[in-house]
Amino acid sequence: MRTRRIGGVEVSAIGLGAMPMSLDGRPDRERSIGTIRAAVEAGVTLIDTADAYSADDRDFGHNEELVAEALRGLDARVMVATKGGHTRTPGGGWGLNGRPDYLKSACEASLRRLGVEAIDLYQFHRPDPDVPIAESVGALAELLDEGKIKLAGVSNFDPAQIREANEVLGGRLASVQNQFSPAFRSSEPELELCAELDIAFLPWSPLGGMGAAGELGSRFTAFAEVGRERGISPQRVCLAWMLAKAPQVVPIPGASRAASITDSASAAEVELTKEELDRLDG
Repeated sequence: MRTRRIGGVEVSAIGLGAMPMSLDGRPDRERSIGTIRAAVEAGVTLIDTADAYSADDRDFGHNEELVAEALRGLDARVMVATKGGHTRTPGGGWGLNGRPDYLKSACEASLRRLGVEAIDLYQFHRPDPDVPIAESVGALAELLDEGKIKLAGVSNFDPAQIREANEVLGGRLASVQNQFSPAFRSSEPELELCAELDIAFLPWSPLGGMGAAGELGSRFTAFAEVGRERGISPQRVCLAWMLAKAPQVVPIPGASRAASITDSASAAEVELTKEELDRLDG
């Protein structure tokens, strides 16, 4: 597996998004644990989770606990990236809480669920319109200084917010996790800014999101055509296309089956030609 860097730490060029293993309609625990372990066997050393990845408010933290269980006992160094700042509401809804005191308590809870003394990468999940960015990100700066987290990142931020976050962190912003896929290309400015500032860019839902990944080839025929010519899946082509955007890009495709993440992981070895990239960009 080829590698990239997040905050100076080397990780696999393709990560695993663990969210599909915890939302409503999730697979059974045995299959999910098998999927995570298959990812590690395929060379994946970055797993993305969040405290809010759960079916509803009653099993908040489910995904973190699942990831921790799957990794227990494995002889592999895996960066676990988690997030705080999203909440779950009764009935499966979502809320926001970017208050510094909440983020600090959420970090403490994540530390317990993951069973670690310091979180590898802790990201502020989404801006809270009721709390200034500087206050929310300031909490991450304090967590960094206290040694509770090793790296700090943000998610769902626009370019101005990214610059502000990096300033608040004193130039220590390690990652930006935004949506980006063939169906959602409006995060190009954020990707380009991350490349300029040498900050890792982690595209979430890079294959189009839950329920849509399987239709990628039919929705975007160029990816299917390149895949047929190379004898690989359009999903693998898609991830290779993202990797070619900038050295700072580390896609985190979601998966709930071992076969899916194994195919995705192999995208790290695919080098597309300029002609192919032009076709895909078009």
